[in-house]
Amino acid sequence: MATGRTHRPATRSRGIPEATVARLPLYLRALTALSERSVPTVSSEELAAAAGVNSAKLRKDFSYLGSYGTRGVGYDVEYLVYQISRELGLTQDWPVVIVGIGNLGAALANYGGFASRGFRVAALIDADPAMAGKPVAGMPVQHTDELEKIISENGVSIGVIATPAGAAQQVSERLIAAGVTSILNFAPTVLSVPEGVDVRKVDLSIELQILAFHEQRKAGEGAAAAAEAAGGESAALPLPQPAATRAPATAAAPPRKSGPEGDVPAVMPA
Repeated sequence: MATGRTHRPATRSRGIPEATVARLPLYLRALTALSERSVPTVSSEELAAAAGVNSAKLRKDFSYLGSYGTRGVGYDVEYLVYQISRELGLTQDWPVVIVGIGNLGAALANYGGFASRGFRVAALIDADPAMAGKPVAGMPVQHTDELEKIISENGVSIGVIATPAGAAQQVSERLIAAGVTSILNFAPTVLSVPEGVDVRKVDLSIELQILAFHEQRKAGEGAAAAAEAAGGESAALPLPQPAATRAPATAAAPPRKSGPEGDVPAVMPA
């Protein structure tokens, strides 16, 4: 059975842009769902909508693969599944090691999507001696002392780091020294790796912070719209002021301007 040691995807040598490579898994996921429903063909518009991109971008991406579809028919679903899988290197077995079997590492070990997408979890590794031999997802956890041996015996070229931030750099260095050339990093830290090693970072806290930013912006826009609506109603229905309560024309009050806390004097006293 082929392993990650003997083959690397041809995307870079064929000049496929990285942005296109990043979208290929989205197309593959949408196509796989269509295939499971026995849908034979799909239009660029339908597939683009399912993948969350625009159809012009999809057609451009597929042109790099040499796939242009058939006018009036669309794309052959099964052929595209094969074509994209081959381009991504998923027509072979990729052994993977997961280092750090805490809550996140255990969840990754139990994820059933790896095997169906061409990845085989070859080993679960943890630095805690108490974890050694403990079964997780049907596999015994092995100690980090065995890391280099495990990588060599299984021909591993992809490592997953799910350790605390403080241990991630050292783990990455050991993985690379043992022959790993691609790392999926879940630790909340930036890894320093040599040229030729690919790192993909997954930071859940950063993604949540980005969502928080968008939520705050939407709330601010909603408040601004409500204030504008309220101000518009007041302007549309001005109330006359009784003469007895009007301020004298010669009042010495300083001019006022709008500030973040409402109306404030344009010139504040020292």
